[in-house]
Amino acid sequence: MRIKERRLFYVGFGIVGILLALFAIHSGVLTKKQTAKAQPVTVNAMQVTAKDTPINYEFVGKVQAKNEVKVLAKISGNIVEKMVKGGDTVYKGQPLFRIDNKQYRSAIRSAQANLAKSQAVLNNSQRDVARYQSLADQDAIAQQTLDTQVATAEENAAAVEANEASLRSAEEDNQDTLIVSPVDGRIDVNDLNVGDYVVGGSTTLANVSTTDPVVVQFSMSENEYIKFIQMGNGALPENFKNNLKLTLSDGSEYPLAGNVEQIDKGISTTTGTITIKAMFSNPQKFLVPGMFARIVAAGEVRPNALLIPQRAVKELLDNTFVFVINADNKAEQRAVKLGDKVGNMILVEAGLATGDTIVVDGIDKIKTGSLLNTTMIEPDDASTNPVQQ
Repeated sequence: MRIKERRLFYVGFGIVGILLALFAIHSGVLTKKQTAKAQPVTVNAMQVTAKDTPINYEFVGKVQAKNEVKVLAKISGNIVEKMVKGGDTVYKGQPLFRIDNKQYRSAIRSAQANLAKSQAVLNNSQRDVARYQSLADQDAIAQQTLDTQVATAEENAAAVEANEASLRSAEEDNQDTLIVSPVDGRIDVNDLNVGDYVVGGSTTLANVSTTDPVVVQFSMSENEYIKFIQMGNGALPENFKNNLKLTLSDGSEYPLAGNVEQIDKGISTTTGTITIKAMFSNPQKFLVPGMFARIVAAGEVRPNALLIPQRAVKELLDNTFVFVINADNKAEQRAVKLGDKVGNMILVEAGLATGDTIVVDGIDKIKTGSLLNTTMIEPDDASTNPVQQ
């Protein structure tokens, strides 16, 4: 019995030892987790300040040619000569194509022959009128005979005029075998080639797009249009219409300002927007049709505006919020109402006040209650690219 009791004692003692060891290990893990949780998170932060801020509005636009002219053949025939290549810059009156003119030269010769024949007939009838007039003055012939001869001469004169018109038409057709550019611009690459047959009045040989100036077409929403009309007391403000900037797709700014050229007659029932066309000089031919760019228009100046970096804002289920640093140097989530974007910054309409300190870099590493190790940065630094953590 004693041996059995002794074995039970040792087993029980071993179990208690194992339990104590497990408890010690578990307590150590918890202590490490608690210690890790207590470590502050390094972030960059800035203090919210207010200042008068000019508001710019941006719209997506597309470059178009001011005029795009179809080059049509006026007469029919085969192209026998091509003087340009697709994509070339051309000038008004510059020869582009030549159509076979053999039949039109033949038509000229035929018209010349008909005109000469009718002119000879007219000359003869006019001499007859002169003779008949002399005889009529002497009462040698009846007045009716004279009148008949005068009518014949007039008919012959009309025939001459008709043949002159036919000759002019034949000459014009021959001239139209040489196709010239109707405007200064650039010819497209979908032009026709030597040997192609063209039909007068219907075949498009090429399209020529004017290059200077160019049009940038963009649209604004109905609400934006209403805002600008109210700002301009019933019309678009002058600083909007006459001082448009153009930002290209690579982020560079086009050096020349533009102005509003056309405003559509109404709001589109399909898109709910109104179309506007702005004109930009293009002396270097840098802007080409189809190029995308952003129209930047000056708006109002917002007094005492609160601006924060866009990267300081977090969105979740259509809600926007920032992390504010409280007196205990801990993060607090704060819902905010945002306004217009200003470069890399964004206006805060509600939710923050001057003097609040917000987290700018590191918001993805924290949550409400996180202890923070804060590095303060200036608003000018905050508006640039984020600091690498």
